Amino acid sequence: MASKHRSLDKAFTMNRTARQTVSPPVTKTVGEPRSPRLSSSSTVVPEQSIGHRSAATQRTGKPHNKGGRRRSSTSREVLVMDGACFVGIDVSKHSLDGCLRPGTTFRHENTPAGIAQAVALLSSHAVTLVVVEATGGLEVPLVRGLQRAAIPVAVINPRHARDFAKASGRLAKTDTIDAQVLAHFAEALRPKPRQLSDEQTQLLDALVTRRAQLIDMRTMEQNRLGNCADSRVRDNIQAHLDWLRQHLDDTDRELAEAVRNNPTWQARDELLQSIPGIGKVVSQTLLAGLPELGTLTARQLTALVGLAPFADDSGQRQGKRRIFGGRADVRAKLYLAALTASRSKGPLGQFYQRLRTAGKAAKVALVAVARKLLTIANALVRSGRGYTTDYAPLALARA
Repeated sequence: MASKHRSLDKAFTMNRTARQTVSPPVTKTVGEPRSPRLSSSSTVVPEQSIGHRSAATQRTGKPHNKGGRRRSSTSREVLVMDGACFVGIDVSKHSLDGCLRPGTTFRHENTPAGIAQAVALLSSHAVTLVVVEATGGLEVPLVRGLQRAAIPVAVINPRHARDFAKASGRLAKTDTIDAQVLAHFAEALRPKPRQLSDEQTQLLDALVTRRAQLIDMRTMEQNRLGNCADSRVRDNIQAHLDWLRQHLDDTDRELAEAVRNNPTWQARDELLQSIPGIGKVVSQTLLAGLPELGTLTARQLTALVGLAPFADDSGQRQGKRRIFGGRADVRAKLYLAALTASRSKGPLGQFYQRLRTAGKAAKVALVAVARKLLTIANALVRSGRGYTTDYAPLALARA
């Protein structure tokens, strides 16, 4: 009996081995159900496997990686080169992080050599638009380099970019993500590219900015001088004040010479200074900081400078109108000019008094006068005629 049982077990084992030999191999998947990623022990030929990735492109060390097919970087670059190319560049003090939508990224140092490399890279693509954020002047060398290479570039408000990122569901913030958001912003909204300003305009703008910096430093030193009791420190502050006054006078002379040497600026300067309340400083600020003067409508200019009141209504509630944004340096100078014009006996002074009589707050009336000044300045530059009483109806019209 024992030998009979042994022969039966041996036959059963041989039959089971035969069935395993002729049966097709079973592919075992890992990860989520219906995942196309195959285990490394599968006997299916890798080149015929759906979703297979080579060892060079397969990510390792990702415990939460759920697999799935991903578009390779090569295919992304082909799409960028074949279709419209939108670029976002996040500018920081030390680096330039860029993204060529739909996904190719690059990184260069924020140096003249790094800017040249970024410009050369973008010149090799058919770039439709480049978008960068205004970062207090750090973006200026890059923008000028792109403009010289005839690459369209737009400089936007960082608040607009961040609001767009939140609306798109991009809550995380890194330099690379910011570049991707800017590229998406360029494709979705298509902001208007900035025109290249000539070297004379750049010099005038730099001098106007430097003059404002010198005035700020002089004000701070004057405040320190009044609160300082030590005689040696007071002498040091006084010496610095004398140095600031000397350089401020030198800057004023350079500004006057720059305007005098440019016939177009000289003609505009005479037109602008004919307006009550606008003097030499305000005129130079408008020439340097608002080159669009005379080329846009009054509504467009007031919005560009930041003097247009924005509504804040919801349902039955009517909120206060407020101004914000725009070019702060131009707006500040126009406000000071409005303060002078409001005290005059001309049409602008009458307009201010009418608003005050109607119950408007003093600052609200002054902002309205500043808008009038900008509207009149735009009309003068466009027509080429100086200020006369013919502009009184324009000054007295409703704000």
